[in-house]
Amino acid sequence: MDKISFVILTWNSEKVISACLDSIAEIKEQDKEIIIVDNGSSDKTVEIIDQFIKANSQITIRLIQLEKNYGTTISRNLGIQKISDDSNYVCILDSDTVINQNAMSELIRVLASEPSNAIAGPHMVNMEGVEQVTAKCIPTAALKFCKAFPVRKIQEIGEKQERYDLSEGKDNYAVGYLISACWMIKRITLEKLGPLDEKIFYSPEDVEYCVRAWKSGLRVIYCPEAHIIHATQRISKKKLFSRHNWEHLKGLIYFFNKYGLFFSSKKIICK
Repeated sequence: MDKISFVILTWNSEKVISACLDSIAEIKEQDKEIIIVDNGSSDKTVEIIDQFIKANSQITIRLIQLEKNYGTTISRNLGIQKISDDSNYVCILDSDTVINQNAMSELIRVLASEPSNAIAGPHMVNMEGVEQVTAKCIPTAALKFCKAFPVRKIQEIGEKQERYDLSEGKDNYAVGYLISACWMIKRITLEKLGPLDEKIFYSPEDVEYCVRAWKSGLRVIYCPEAHIIHATQRISKKKLFSRHNWEHLKGLIYFFNKYGLFFSSKKIICK
């Protein structure tokens, strides 16, 4: 039987973490363990997690409590370091997701169907059923500039450039990158690619890791037949000037410079 290690980050997640953990507890077709890394929550997040641990003693659950918010890369790497030796899949999850058995089994099926399939992600909708664009083309600085420009027509140009045509009715598509709210990753992929790039605090760590996969001869796969809920808190959108937005900008500049993707991403072959 396959075993999944679920790695979840929390940060003031008291409103969403119970639904996420309860949905994981319902997974029965695979063995599972849960590793939670809390980024210094000041609300009742840790208290809720402790209650879940006491109520689910049959599940191996590890809670790592950090004294402050270290972002997504350092914290996720700490969680990944704690996965069991017998886990063959790792599921990276945001705390505001609600998963299900069908989605997890479909993601594993697609990864197992092809040796080079390394990272798989599902179709996501928010609590109101509105679709989230989770599979995107590798961005360039020019594309990001268009999306941020305060003219709607120019923004639409950027949005069109980053989206794929997923209307062919296939059960999986090779894509540039997947947002990391829900990734299923082969254990051997993590061993080959190494940890997330800790020079990126918050974003675009997901883009960077997927680019690294493609450059290593591995594939990133979107699975439209796997469906989950993602509440999409979008912390960076709540304030125009915030630490998260500043860290996001720094991460983008670092990423574009690292891979030379200021104007074109054609040198990254994604197929």
